[in-house]
Amino acid sequence: MSTPWMLPEGVEESLPPVSWRIEALRRALLDRYREQGYELILPPLLEHLDTLLTGAGSDLERQTFKLTDPAGGRLLGLRADMTPQAARIATRHFADQAVVRLCYLGTVLRTRPDSLGGSRAPRQVGCEIFGEASISADLETLHLMLETLRLAGIKTGHLDLGHVGIYRALAAKLGLDAAAETAVFDILQRKSQPDLRDFAAARRLAPSSLAGLAALMELNGDVTVLQRARHTLDLGDATVAEALAAVEQAAAELKRVAPDVPLHIDLAELRGYRYQTGLVFAAFVPGHGREVARGGRYDGVGSEFGQSRPATGFSADLNELLRLGQ
Repeated sequence: MSTPWMLPEGVEESLPPVSWRIEALRRALLDRYREQGYELILPPLLEHLDTLLTGAGSDLERQTFKLTDPAGGRLLGLRADMTPQAARIATRHFADQAVVRLCYLGTVLRTRPDSLGGSRAPRQVGCEIFGEASISADLETLHLMLETLRLAGIKTGHLDLGHVGIYRALAAKLGLDAAAETAVFDILQRKSQPDLRDFAAARRLAPSSLAGLAALMELNGDVTVLQRARHTLDLGDATVAEALAAVEQAAAELKRVAPDVPLHIDLAELRGYRYQTGLVFAAFVPGHGREVARGGRYDGVGSEFGQSRPATGFSADLNELLRLGQ
């Protein structure tokens, strides 16, 4: 039995002076987003479960608290991520606008933390751009994520950059069923060449058919990886060529606007693979085992609500930014 004043595991409260620091950072971030043309949305904490788990929320089923609505009997969910809510709002309330920029900040609740020792009630902050397919939107999002870290006082971060489109193109050529693709996905996340060879043998696949995926595991490191990728990957595949060009452009832009921020390229990084479609990125702080901000492109969002759009964005935990900032 717990004592009455104890909070649930992974849930915390903020008291002065930390609560004042959180509020000051909240105001600074929202003011900056507003200056950049982003509209603030305040989605509800509670929604119909099927709405929360569509599109960008398809991976959130196990992280979502569920309950039955006594008023109508439908299953409800407590939001575990605000991105699906932003997609719904963009589609249903901004359908007449070709390009929509939205920002949000609020608490989300999760049945389990993202990583060991993490919070189950992050204070999520983020920005999304809907309706813009060009890489300029991805670069704008990257800039804003860096500005968010700067305002939080994080000066020692580094960036990871990748593109899920390369893996998608290589995996599509194999014609794998869902179970096999899940197995290959897991192998790539572990970067295990022996397991990939065993997979090929078990499926009676020619080793050459998996050569692209095997190469992908080794394409991680500093920006020189991009040059190696040009000599290793099949650039005759238009999807692969376009994806690699997007990573190169993003890397060049980051070098221009943030030359002091270390950049790590990982072309086998499949963070958010099931819903993300293009460039993916994350910010890390030395000594901290998980990303402090993450984002990427997730085109096709909103189709469940009647309007499919390209989209890109990022999010972070305000509480974690404050703890790690100087």
